[in-house]
Amino acid sequence: MGNMSTVLPRRDDGEGSVQVHQDPSVRIDKAKVFAVYGKGGIGKSTTSSNLSVAFSKLGKRVLQIGCDPKHDSTFTLTKSLMPTVIDVLESVDFHSEELRVEDFVYEGYNGVMCVEAGGPPAGTGCGGYVVGQTVKLLKEHHLLDDTDVVIFDVLGDVVCGGFAAPLQHAERALIVTANDFDSIYAMNRIVAAILAKSRNYEVRLGGVIANRSAATDQIDKFNKEVGLDVLAHFPDLDEIRRSRLAKATLFEMPETPEVKAVQEEYLRLAQNLWTGRDPLLATPMKDRAIFDLLGFN
Repeated sequence: MGNMSTVLPRRDDGEGSVQVHQDPSVRIDKAKVFAVYGKGGIGKSTTSSNLSVAFSKLGKRVLQIGCDPKHDSTFTLTKSLMPTVIDVLESVDFHSEELRVEDFVYEGYNGVMCVEAGGPPAGTGCGGYVVGQTVKLLKEHHLLDDTDVVIFDVLGDVVCGGFAAPLQHAERALIVTANDFDSIYAMNRIVAAILAKSRNYEVRLGGVIANRSAATDQIDKFNKEVGLDVLAHFPDLDEIRRSRLAKATLFEMPETPEVKAVQEEYLRLAQNLWTGRDPLLATPMKDRAIFDLLGFN
């Protein structure tokens, strides 16, 4: 197993790269903040939306922030694609004082409040700027004052500023993965990124969510090596796929025994996260070592 006591030297945030630096005075102070990560297409938005509903079912006031230019994080909650923060800011020539709350915050299923940060046009700008402006706008309108839980649903690109920016606000980072090499390889890079950000910010790893997987043997093998554990396990269930097509969360789908079991797993996960988890001091593997570790030979 990797060295669980690894301590990285403190360095300036973003050293060796060009990043949009966030305003350190813009903080989310009262709410529990979770950032959901994983390989592109792994089911982060489905996981985030259903987790948001689960928190709301526990009586918590929840805000979900989609951090992807395709702005589809919250559509199962709101039933349509919402205008993005960057779009509404552009419509007022970036004079944020002209915006009303209802211009960029929308109430979704079971009272979950939904925001889509959006992103710059393809090939231009930085997603980190967009996330920073979104949090700033929420603070200016006092929308975080009465919020219990904030969930950032983060795009899959590990090297993007839009990927890194939520780590400056989150208390715990959660990684969604399937039981396959590509997903676990991406998870290892995410672990490294979170470890780097933890030098300067309070964010720590909270654990792994196994998704679209009948088994977790490859995930378990990796977790044992680096110091992670599985928080929740969601099978490759067709009802989950169909819920996205129906523009609905799993809590709105016909309640078959399989759907009920998934709902209960989300509620258990939400309660576990609300109660609080000690941070995991994971140590990422070298790329070559992952190739040697995983597989069935």
